[in-house]
Amino acid sequence: MPSQNTFLSKSDLAYAELRDQILTGSLPAGSRLAQYDLADSLNMSITPLREAIRRLSSEGLLTVETHRDVRVSTMTADEARQLFEVRLSLDPTAAELAATRRTETDIAAMRAAVADLLPVTRKWGEEALTAHSVFHQTLYRASHNDVLVKMLDDLWDKSDRYRRLGLDLPPGDEPRTRDLEEHQRLVDLIVDGESARAAQLMRDHITNSLTATAISALEDLENRS
Repeated sequence: MPSQNTFLSKSDLAYAELRDQILTGSLPAGSRLAQYDLADSLNMSITPLREAIRRLSSEGLLTVETHRDVRVSTMTADEARQLFEVRLSLDPTAAELAATRRTETDIAAMRAAVADLLPVTRKWGEEALTAHSVFHQTLYRASHNDVLVKMLDDLWDKSDRYRRLGLDLPPGDEPRTRDLEEHQRLVDLIVDGESARAAQLMRDHITNSLTATAISALEDLENRS
């Protein structure tokens, strides 16, 4: 957990810690928050924690029924599909812009990130997901469009719960070496300035992502219910 000095207030600290626990699955979907226990563990009063809860509720990550009844929002096929659709539009744009705007510093960062990648499978778990996230962040930043980067960072975070759900499904055991090859090809296309081809490869990459797998699983579950 980041040190408290990194944040402007106790509310910021509570927000960052709760958000991380929700997105990584430490606080499972549908679970009830033990607010006073959480406040004690964060060494703060209930007031900044409730401010953090309000912020997370506005982002759709928490559902607030009363002050005493706060739960982690459930995961739905509809939300997963919406996140997927927006990423399917914005990620290719980032790749296309990166191919025309990347600097030598960007290229070095992307090459370093792709060298650290691991197969995104259940075996490698969090380590692989973290490396995967770092790679995409370096690519987004190479677009040199701050608005786009902020939107994609937020989408990436909100997709994390669905990405982890994908790892828990049978495809989560597959080698997924295709992902590693696609990342390397993306870097090569961006370095070579092949903007249209980079955008198309990114679109294909998103189409075959773990989030897409999670959507199908959630749809099946909801249909059975």
